[in-house]
Amino acid sequence: MNEQLSDFAKERGVEYFLISYTDLFGAQRAKLVPAAAIDDIQEGGAGFAGFASWLDMTPADPDLLAMPDSASAIQLPWKPEVAWVAADCTMNERLVEQAPRNVLKALVARAGERGMRVKTGVEPEFFLLSADGSEISDSHDTAEKPCYDQQALMRRYDVIAQICTYMQDLGWKPYQNDHEDANGQFEMNWEFDDALATADKHSFFKFMVKSVAEMHGLRATFMPKPIAGLTGSGCHAHISVWDGAGEVNRFASREDELGLSEEGRHFLGGIVRHATAYTAITNPTVNSYKRINAPRTASGATWAPNSVTWSGNNRTHMVRVPGPGRIELRLADGAANPYLLQAVIIAAGLDGIDTRADPGKRQDINMYTEGHLVEDAPRLPLNLLDALRELDRNGALKAALGEEFCEAYLKLKKDEWNAFVSHFSRWEKENAIDI
Repeated sequence: MNEQLSDFAKERGVEYFLISYTDLFGAQRAKLVPAAAIDDIQEGGAGFAGFASWLDMTPADPDLLAMPDSASAIQLPWKPEVAWVAADCTMNERLVEQAPRNVLKALVARAGERGMRVKTGVEPEFFLLSADGSEISDSHDTAEKPCYDQQALMRRYDVIAQICTYMQDLGWKPYQNDHEDANGQFEMNWEFDDALATADKHSFFKFMVKSVAEMHGLRATFMPKPIAGLTGSGCHAHISVWDGAGEVNRFASREDELGLSEEGRHFLGGIVRHATAYTAITNPTVNSYKRINAPRTASGATWAPNSVTWSGNNRTHMVRVPGPGRIELRLADGAANPYLLQAVIIAAGLDGIDTRADPGKRQDINMYTEGHLVEDAPRLPLNLLDALRELDRNGALKAALGEEFCEAYLKLKKDEWNAFVSHFSRWEKENAIDI
């Protein structure tokens, strides 16, 4: 039974609750509710106009009611009188099936019916920019190979350490932070958890990083490719499947060379089989395709895939098996919706188990220098429209994610693509003005 949020408020001195839901484009929408009114909101939901966010609704639709999930409540470490609570969207007393958190919860339940608990960890990367977002915030961060740069990391110590301390206070068990492969880019890691808990934490993490950056007069962005020529921001996901009690790793095997069970290989097979379709969700923006189809970056490598291949502990592939009992999907980027990222992983993996999918040949080459030798590997979509078409053609994945969600997502994302292609860029004028 859910805890009463009014009790949470009394115990912790919370004066306000941010009742938050995440829309199809990954934007977080919230209402600030005083603690004195939270009992009514917990019972009846916070009212929103769904059309006013990125959901496929109209101004004539009735109220969208965001029902707070008290299990997700997080007291803001930097503003402890406020607590953030993830909410599930309802309308006319039924779940809104296109709402991302509802999509994920349905898939978590489907895995649970099979006695499976999907556990995941994410590795979100982000840039710290100037307040107006026009340039890297650290003018001294200019190294050709800036990854793990000690000096650059410590020049942003105040920001990174503040966020990490907050994660420790929240019990997330963060374990490392680093300067990443692009100038101005960072990554922070915390312990893996059940897929829904990871998605809630991932959503809150993005809110927290942006908030702390603003306190320091900076701007944080998870945009996949904010700066031409530099490595883009990924969001690698580590995946394992456990028994219902969460005690036995069903992906682990002592007999397999990579430590991956037969069930784990079939799950991997689903991840491989459906990759070109779920790219529309793991890489959901026009800008995403400037990361996964990028030319060589200033550091010497993009650290992003452009083909559907898998390997052992080899970071140049879309999927790697870095250790026994888990796989890492390296495709997703910083724009990925935290809930939909987890949802497509589960959807693709369960289909792989159901169909006993074969992941295909393991590749151990350096894909950045020898990728042209792998002739039969599917190429990832070259742009958002190609990705959306792949998703629309994939009946199994659409069925797993739900008809209402897929119809809404494809409609709004195609509208976004049409808005992009109707824009006249400076490049077009500079290169065609004399025709």
